Amino acid sequence: MHKQFMAQAIKLAEENAAQGKQPFGAVLVKDGEVVATAVNNVEATLDPTAHAETLAVKEACQKLQTFDLSGMVMYASGEPCPMCLGTMYLTNITEVYYANACHPEGLSASIYAELKLPQAERKLLQIKQL
Repeated sequence: MHKQFMAQAIKLAEENAAQGKQPFGAVLVKDGEVVATAVNNVEATLDPTAHAETLAVKEACQKLQTFDLSGMVMYASGEPCPMCLGTMYLTNITEVYYANACHPEGLSASIYAELKLPQAERKLLQIKQL
């Protein structure tokens, strides 16, 4: 069954790429049934959070009227970025399967590497005020 849902995520990504958009698709599944699907929509909406995975999560939350997606499985055409992975943690998604790993020199890989550093050594300063 994993192959079927992964193929659907890849097909969504290919269709999005054919329209000149980013090649990312996501399929969110519970108990063998598709709950939500989405594609990357960053450029069209000028919303940097409009990744396929986050949009699929938003759709599922709205459809089900809950932000607890326990027991759901995400199928993504690409390795989820830290933002998308964080969204999955926050909504209790159980598993994520992906087709392509992030590019070792890409933004996601650099963010993952950055998060391994102590806060004082990161590029984005985090300053506690209180």
